Amino acid sequence: MEIGVRILLAFLVPQVARVGGQEDGGHEGCVPGFQVKHYQVAYSGAFQKGQALIQVEFDDCAGNEDVKFEVSDPNFHVNEDLNLVPQRDVLYSRPILFVHGLSAHADDVAQVDVTGLPVQSPHTLRDILGVGNMVPSRSKRSLLVPPMIITENQRAPFPRVIGKSHVISTEKLGNHIFRLTGPGADQDPRGLFTIDIDTGDVSVSRSLDREAIDSYELEVSTTDFAGNLVEGPALLLITVIDQNDNRPIFKETRYTGEVLEGSPTGTTVMTMTAFDADDPGTDNAALRYNIVRQSPDKPSPTMFYINPERGDIVTVISHTLLDRETLPTTTYELEIVAKDMAGSEVGLTGTATATITITDKNDHAPEFTHTLFEANVYEGSTGVVVNLTVDDRDDPDTGAGRAIYSIINGDPTLSFEIQTNPDNNEGMLSVIKPLDYEAERFHALLIKVENEDPLVPDVGYGPSSTATVRVTVLDINEGPVFFPDPLTVNKMENIPLGSFVASLNATDPDILQAQSIRYAVLRDPAGWLSVSPVTGTVNTSGSLDRESPYVHDNKYTAVFIATDNGSPPATGTGSLVIYLEDYNDNAPYVVPSVARVCEDDMNVAIVGGRDKDLYPNAAPFKIELGKQLGLDKTWKVTRVNSTHSQIMLLHSLKKANYQLPLLITDSGVPPLSNYTEVKVQVCVCKKNKMHCSSAHSHRASLLVLLATLLLALLCL
Repeated sequence: MEIGVRILLAFLVPQVARVGGQEDGGHEGCVPGFQVKHYQVAYSGAFQKGQALIQVEFDDCAGNEDVKFEVSDPNFHVNEDLNLVPQRDVLYSRPILFVHGLSAHADDVAQVDVTGLPVQSPHTLRDILGVGNMVPSRSKRSLLVPPMIITENQRAPFPRVIGKSHVISTEKLGNHIFRLTGPGADQDPRGLFTIDIDTGDVSVSRSLDREAIDSYELEVSTTDFAGNLVEGPALLLITVIDQNDNRPIFKETRYTGEVLEGSPTGTTVMTMTAFDADDPGTDNAALRYNIVRQSPDKPSPTMFYINPERGDIVTVISHTLLDRETLPTTTYELEIVAKDMAGSEVGLTGTATATITITDKNDHAPEFTHTLFEANVYEGSTGVVVNLTVDDRDDPDTGAGRAIYSIINGDPTLSFEIQTNPDNNEGMLSVIKPLDYEAERFHALLIKVENEDPLVPDVGYGPSSTATVRVTVLDINEGPVFFPDPLTVNKMENIPLGSFVASLNATDPDILQAQSIRYAVLRDPAGWLSVSPVTGTVNTSGSLDRESPYVHDNKYTAVFIATDNGSPPATGTGSLVIYLEDYNDNAPYVVPSVARVCEDDMNVAIVGGRDKDLYPNAAPFKIELGKQLGLDKTWKVTRVNSTHSQIMLLHSLKKANYQLPLLITDSGVPPLSNYTEVKVQVCVCKKNKMHCSSAHSHRASLLVLLATLLLALLCL
């Protein structure tokens, strides 16, 4: 009531137009408020919640920020898109609504007329504003809503009345209206059914499809003109009656099946199933199946039968005639028809194709095309030497036709193998170990062929499933063979030039031919060796050095070649490995060569010995001071272990660089010695930093001499 009075006053009191649009940044010539003052909305039985009725045109000439709207009927409001929409389902509306728009820049009212409302007593201004609504009193009455039926696929014109709702009352009717709710009315799919608000007649607005929705459950009620419930709601069941408007449909247009050859009559091959969207409780969806074509039609046009109700396809032909090897084809195509209306003449049909393959069973043994196969192969070679061919009437793409070959005799050394060529089913006989003409010139192999799948019980493998392969080995001029290879010898390094090293031994495999062999050096990295072309005797032509970079792990390797006088000549190679024994031919030396020490530190450094020779020609080492006079007055060398010694000062020295001569001796027989000088830098050490002299080193002997002279002067 408060909202209605406020909107009415806003409508009746003259509005003072706000011309400050330009001052507030509005558009020039813009009049703030509703741009259209008067609207109309048609009433068609009920306004649904959220239904956009009209869109009002309001502009406050400043961007419409913070605009607020009030509607005289609280059942409605204006949303952000300026649409007038019900906030709930509204059964009955007042004939006039006022919309009040208010912002900081505009204050205006528009009028909305609702047309098509049922006739009732005249409304006063109080009624329009919703002030003092009275709820009518209930009278004794009852609502009768019988179920209704409608056939699908009806044709225009629409709407079409399908039934009537009744109110049985002892009082005068006319003070109520009918309302229809539920899926198909005010819910999706909306608008299929409507009800006359005065008479209760229910109408359908368009053609229905039973296969989409086969029934609708709605509710009928009556209300007074103010929207208050009077009777109901009562259930209204609308049933859609089926028509035969759907053909049977197979899920696939082509089906495939298999049946094993020799299968007994009545063997089920496959099942064909079609679907009919019509009512399964009627003949509209009662399907019957039939074979209308078989291709090819030999040896019988009725090799198969289909159960008319279940769609099972079974064999009719006898098992003796169902022979894959004698049939004109292994694939048969059937055209299947499914008809509704239980197969009657008026039924609708759907078709599909069934492809049936007669599968193979292993009822034929493979047979070689020849009893004897021959092959020639050069000695020393490997690979395929002959292809064996077989006949098999079974399907080559199945285990009943695929061949498996095996060597059952004639290969004691396992020099051959046989495999199946997957492309043509032939047996590929290969040499996997080189054959020797001089050992055996001919080989006779017995080969057997079988199938991957076992034969059926009444069929066996016969003599034709075996064959003989005669392999002739052809002679070639083979190269000489070294024995042993490699040849290993031990020799001391540094032996005199021309010393004997080894005798090479190469033989010619062609024992049936009298051929001579000549030797030559093929690879001698250091150039230390020579060989006699005729005898194969190897002598030194250079000094053998164990410490050479060509020696690895004390081993030196050379390669020799032997050539026969065949036509054409053939060659062979062999290796000679010389294990070099160490000779004490390398003097030891001292590391490191430079040592640093602080002025007040007596421990100079620990030095170690190095030697290119091996034990016992290397460590233990003896490290001592050189033979210069006076060294032992300032320096001292103490043994730490078999390889290292400690250098020490006997008194402190001033900052300078000193060359200390050391003598190091190894343990060889005879031993080798070497003089080595170690540069000792005496440095000033402050705050963990060493300050060393960059001047030339002083000889330790000169230092000792100066010290001796200084002592002599002090004694005078």
